[in-house]
Amino acid sequence: MEFKDMRKDMVERHLITRGIKDTAVLNAFERVERHKFIPAEFLDASYADHPLPIGNGQTISQPYIVALMTESLNIATRDKVLEIGTGSGYQAAILAELASRVYSMERIPVLAQKAARRLREMGYNNIEMTVGDGSLGWKEHAPYDAIMITASLPGEPQTLLSQLTNGGRLVAPIGSAFGQALTLFFKKNHDIESRQICGCVFVPLIGKEGWEK
Repeated sequence: MEFKDMRKDMVERHLITRGIKDTAVLNAFERVERHKFIPAEFLDASYADHPLPIGNGQTISQPYIVALMTESLNIATRDKVLEIGTGSGYQAAILAELASRVYSMERIPVLAQKAARRLREMGYNNIEMTVGDGSLGWKEHAPYDAIMITASLPGEPQTLLSQLTNGGRLVAPIGSAFGQALTLFFKKNHDIESRQICGCVFVPLIGKEGWEK
């Protein structure tokens, strides 16, 4: 099976059948070549619905969770989005298919360098990246219409929530080191509301307002 057919199969079997409905999100998953973000030794599992290691103790999340987090943010084409935890760059590419501008932060320099090169070679020119403490956000480009945190936090990300526009959304896994609740936050009239989406397990977000190293 060719990679294009594998992507289509992934969308139909792992996303649509599990309730992902947003057409723009589904189209983005058909366009973005996930196999280009996967280490060579795991290439055969590129479109399987489970996480894969990408080195430095980090993983690329399973496609369904990536889709669920993306759909929950309800991204519009004009939106400016902040991603915390670049990793392989796959989620940034999905977001770049939907939003006007994507800003992505990564703590580990070697992962950031590889992701930046990969995304540049794939032609994404609406993504800007930096290396730093993602738990503190990227104040220079704030406020953001949507923020996605792709690593777990022990509690509400106060600084990141402060970098949302009024009407903005933030999705993050909140909980202990052993399990979290994927949580969607809304900023309405400068107040924060939240709701839990589902249980999940993510690697920890290391930082001043995350977990200690």
